[in-house]
Formats: sequence, structure tokens, C-alpha cells
Amino acid sequence: MKIPAALLLLSLFLSFPAGNAEDLSCLNEAERTGASFYTQLQQQAYAALDVRTETYEELKTPEQIVEYQQRLKKFFVTQLGGFPERTPLNARTVRTIKGDGYRIECVIFESQPNHHVTANLYLPEADAAVPAVVVSSGHSRTAKTADYNQRFGIMMAKQGMAALCFDPIGQGERSQFLNPEGKPQFGGTTTEHFLTGVGSILVGRNTARYRVWDAMRSIDYLASRPEIIKDKIGFTGCSGGGTLTSYVMALDDRVACAAPACYLTTFRHLIASIGPQDAEQNIYGQIAFGLDHPDYILLRAPRPTLISSTTDDFFSIVGAWENYRQAKRVYARLGFPERVDLVEVEGRHGVHPQNLATIAYWMKRWLLDQDEPVTAVELPTLPPEQLHCTESGQVLTSFKNEKSVVDLNTEFETELAKQREELWKTKPADEMRTRIRQLIGVRPPQELKPPQFEDIGREQREGYHIDKLVLTTEGRVLPGLTFHPPSPVDDAYLYLHDSGKMGDAEPDGPIEKLIDEGYAVVTMDLSSQGETAHEKRDAVLTDWKTFYLSYLLGKPLLGTRVEDTLAAADFVAFYQKKRDAPRKVHLVGTGAAGIIALHAAAMQPDLFASVTVRDTPASWADVVRQKSPIGQLDSTVHGALHVYDLPDLVQLIGPDKVTQK
Repeated sequence: MKIPAALLLLSLFLSFPAGNAEDLSCLNEAERTGASFYTQLQQQAYAALDVRTETYEELKTPEQIVEYQQRLKKFFVTQLGGFPERTPLNARTVRTIKGDGYRIECVIFESQPNHHVTANLYLPEADAAVPAVVVSSGHSRTAKTADYNQRFGIMMAKQGMAALCFDPIGQGERSQFLNPEGKPQFGGTTTEHFLTGVGSILVGRNTARYRVWDAMRSIDYLASRPEIIKDKIGFTGCSGGGTLTSYVMALDDRVACAAPACYLTTFRHLIASIGPQDAEQNIYGQIAFGLDHPDYILLRAPRPTLISSTTDDFFSIVGAWENYRQAKRVYARLGFPERVDLVEVEGRHGVHPQNLATIAYWMKRWLLDQDEPVTAVELPTLPPEQLHCTESGQVLTSFKNEKSVVDLNTEFETELAKQREELWKTKPADEMRTRIRQLIGVRPPQELKPPQFEDIGREQREGYHIDKLVLTTEGRVLPGLTFHPPSPVDDAYLYLHDSGKMGDAEPDGPIEKLIDEGYAVVTMDLSSQGETAHEKRDAVLTDWKTFYLSYLLGKPLLGTRVEDTLAAADFVAFYQKKRDAPRKVHLVGTGAAGIIALHAAAMQPDLFASVTVRDTPASWADVVRQKSPIGQLDSTVHGALHVYDLPDLVQLIGPDKVTQK
């Protein structure tokens, strides 16, 4: 039976027989499934995608399609964080390798000042200028030198086209996080992309911003070469390279022909299966706005586009065909149905020989005006080290003043800090509190209802007992524990931890020390923590899948957890108390949960007598500057540093009420 806490009808002091083994779970398996916050986000995403489908079905005329393209493209660029100015490429070729009917130039250029891109340019033997294709690498550590990327370049060269395969940030010779030996700090390239995303998100950017800009400057580089026909440039890539191909072909009108491989599906199929992927594959608020996978093709209609897919890819082949059907209908309405196609090859994720041959055919058809088949063949490749462009193997250790993405975000944050200082000087505290509330998606206090409370049972420990409870707020189920001394004082603690209600709850741990002082302590599993978690929390990347599904919906996960905290604090303050005479609530946040605590107290400072945060970043500006911001992702807020930083929350709470350890 669930009873509103405000009715104060149940008592935490009821006795329950203790079992032989301690069991502090509050939900059974079926209840945990129903309590999954991730599942709730899935349903919200499906509803938003239904609205997007309705909008798509209204696109009947060329004028409507053009307006749709302009609206989505503007949103897309804004959410990426905009682009920097075009600066000199300062390109140079460091070595040339002779191939069979082609040569490979190892080239370096600057997409931004002191931000170097390493690439291999495949040039066919030709008497005149030729078309070119940019090849974007998937998530392979060796990047441009990976076998499949070499085969892209070789295949294009053998078909009479140039190809430029470049290293993305976090891969190949462009690792953004190096260990003391100058080698990549993390084995997985997606880990680098996620961690690059932490600081980027806080300053209102996206990992994809840097990748897209590198790609656009790659087109600039090709256009600067006399061997290349400037208006005959294509773009392709597999997996993560398929993602980047999809973005660039949607945003850069110079991409005359495109062939994204092993990526395009629909968000509905993606969310129903493997879920959101790494940092650059999620644009803030795009599902809520109505930007789905098919739109990457619709944004470039009617320019030639081929979807390259495999039957057993983890990117749903059913979704790929649905994507293709949407594109085909729009291309037909524009009078060019032949300019979009799909190839499906049996096999798993990757570019199989027939995929590569079909992509080469597509490029020849639209860039060389040669409509003839290309035979699928196996192509030999070179050892990766022969294709390196730097002596050290990494740009960060090869150029004295090299700037990583961390450095670029730090420079931008320095500019934002000046703007924030002026903003907080000129705006009253209540106005800034409202702006923060709107940014993180927390409703005003008058719109928040007291949670419902259910008493689950009791476990006995030496000298005190633990009551198990479940709070329900706004449809979210929050399991919790009350650590109860024999004769508690009236004040109580609400204790937040990155691990949920079990964090610091071990015997002789920090919570037990508060119990020894006579305080009752309430701990909670906030949304997607503990028993409501979608997956086990990653020590480096945190709860990234839930974070990014919420991110796609334009709802910071932090904001949801702040509302959860306010609901839990309401329970602690008013349980068995009158609404005009609450008990004093002391709030503790450990680790990144301290960021949740600061936000909750800043939104309703009168609800808390004190706030203590431990092992919590002093500021988000510091997080942006960190060389590897481990454990911070799911507490970030997109664009927060345009408005406030964590010390500003302390000022809203009252510095005398906040202790930082």
C-alpha cells in the first residue's frame, strides 16, 4: 500500500524480524524492471519519434522540404556548438610512398591553429585533375592505417579517384589523452570520445563538433590541391566513419556524393536494441527536436547518397531499410529518385569486399560519370607504421604548441568565465536560480508534489536497525534505506552517493559514524542508480547509456536526479512532521553525487540546514581542464558554463551552509 508521506500514517519505528543474512534490496526482479528509468526514457523517445514521423509525412512539396532542411540544419549546427573560423591549413607532405598505379602522400595540416590532422592522400596516376573522396575512419585505434581504411583509399585510387583518409581525434596519431610514456592512455577509442565529450558538453559543444570540423577542413585541403576537381568531392566511412559521413554530408553542400556505411538506421530501432552509442553519435535534444537518422539524408536531398549496410549489423538492417524508404520518397518528390540507393551485403558489421565495390561504383557513377560495375576484390595493405606522418606517432608529442580538444575547450571556458562573471554581477539571485532551473530541467517548488512512501521491511545491525523503503515521485520509483539509531535526535541526514543507497553504507563506514552521533540517515537510489540502474555503472564513463538517452531528449540526467533528491529531502523533512514545522535536513553528497547535492540545495536552500560534499569537483571549469575527466560524464549539463559554475551554486545556497571536503 502506498500512502502520501504528507499523511504521516506509517512509522519507521515498527519492528520487523531480522533475517539470518542482511538483504538491503527493496524491489523484486519484476519491480526493478518496472522501475527502470531507462525504460521510461525509451517510451518518451518513442513518443517524440512518433511526432517526428507525423512531421515527415507532411513533407509534400519542394518548398516544404527546403524549409524542413533549413530548420533542421540550423538546429544541428547550433547543438554542435557552431564552428570556428577557417584559418590557414599550413599543409605539408612529409613522405611519399609508391603504390601500384598510385602514390600515397603522408600529409599534415591544421584544422585549427596548432591543432594538427594527420592523413594519407591516395593519388592515382593521371594526366589531369581527378575527383576525390574523403574517407572517415571508424572506431579503430590505428584509424587511417587500419586495413579497411587503406582498402578504401586503394580502391578509389585504382578506380581513378583520389582519396584522403584522416585520423579522427582520439585515434591513430591524434590521441587526446596520453600516458607518461606518450602512448594512448585508454585502449578504446570510444573512451577517448566520451571523455572528450565531458568538457565539450559543459561549454555547449559536442565531440562531433571537432570531428565534423576536421572533416570539413579535409575537404578544404583536397580543394587546395591542383590534382583534385574541386566540385567533385565525395565522402564515405564505416561505423563511426559512417556517423561522420552522415553528419558531414548533411551539413556541407560541397559533398557531391556520399556513402555512409554500417551506421544509418532509425533511432527507434537503435534505442530498442543496443541503445545510444558514443559521444559524437548523440546530439543534444535531437530526438525531442525531431532530428532522426533518416534526416541526415533528407538534409542533403537530392544529392546522390548510398546507404551501405550488412544483414547482421548491430545497427538494425530493418531500420536501414526504413531509413532508405523515407529518403526514396522525398527524393522522388524532388524528381530524383535514382540518386538514393541502398546496398545490403550478408555479414556482420564492417565493409565487406562487395560493400567496398558498390561504394566505389557509386562514387564513379556520380563523380566520374561512369556507370559501370566494380568488381569485388581483396586488396593488400601496408603495415600501419609505414603510413605514419609524425616521428613520435602522436601529434601531441610532435608539435611544441599542439592543442588538444581539452586545450581548445579550456580556451573557450576562459572566455565564458568572463561572461559569467558579468552575468552574475548584473542579475539578481532569484533570476539566476530560475535560469539554472530551466537549464537543468527542474520544476519550481510549487509544481513538485510530495512523494508517496512505502515501508518495505527492516534489517538489524549491531546497535541500530535499517528500514527499507520506496519513494514514488512523478512515476519514478526510488528505493531507499533509513539507518536508524536507537534514540535519534530530531535532525536527520540525506546521504547521496554515486553508487546509490549502498554507497558508504558498510559497517564502520561514514554513514555509521553519523549514526554513532545519534542521527538517522536516509540513503537513496536516485534515477538509474542501484536497483533502478539500466546497467552497472562504469567507473570511467559512469551511466553513459542512460545519460545519453536523456541527452538525446534534451533532459539532463542531473536535473532528474535533482528532482529525486528534492523528493527525498521532502520525505526526510516532513515524515511525521507538520508542513509548517519540518525537521532539519543535512545533505551529504559524495563524489559526483555532490554535484547533485549542490544543485538540489541551490534550488531549494530553505529545505536544507547544511550541505557537505566530499571528493566533488570544486568547479566545472576545473573539469574542463582535466586531462582525463574520469567519472564526470553523467553529471554534466549541456552548455552549463554559459550560465553558471558550481561555486555559483554555493553562493545561492549560502556559503556558511556548505562544507567542501
